[in-house]
Amino acid sequence: QVQLVESGGALVPPGGSLRLSCAASGFTFSRYYMSWVRQAPGKGPEWVSIISGDSGLTRYLDSVKGRFTISRDNVKNTVYLQMNSLKPEDTALYYCARVPYGSGLDYVSSRLRDYDYWGQGTQVTVSS
Repeated sequence: QVQLVESGGALVPPGGSLRLSCAASGFTFSRYYMSWVRQAPGKGPEWVSIISGDSGLTRYLDSVKGRFTISRDNVKNTVYLQMNSLKPEDTALYYCARVPYGSGLDYVSSRLRDYDYWGQGTQVTVSS
């Protein structure tokens, strides 16, 4: 069965860095776009970034451009989110999600139920 397992979340000070990982299994990983979606306490979910199956295309939420980098390793079936220059407003539960097959870079829904599958999330807290 399809599984997505996120890891790498932690408590970091403002300006710090983290790399989140999402290990995928149960499907042909390289065929699917993958996204990261986050949900801050007391707020609705927010789409963060998307990457194509071959890593050639990426897209970012404006507020994370230049600070976050999405990447993937299709041998390890893992998608990553490198987060630099973290801000308190980046505090959230971060989910990776599988984009429905055939959808592309314009699939930027913030609703987890619009994705095929998503993981349990990993908590990122940015605070001094």
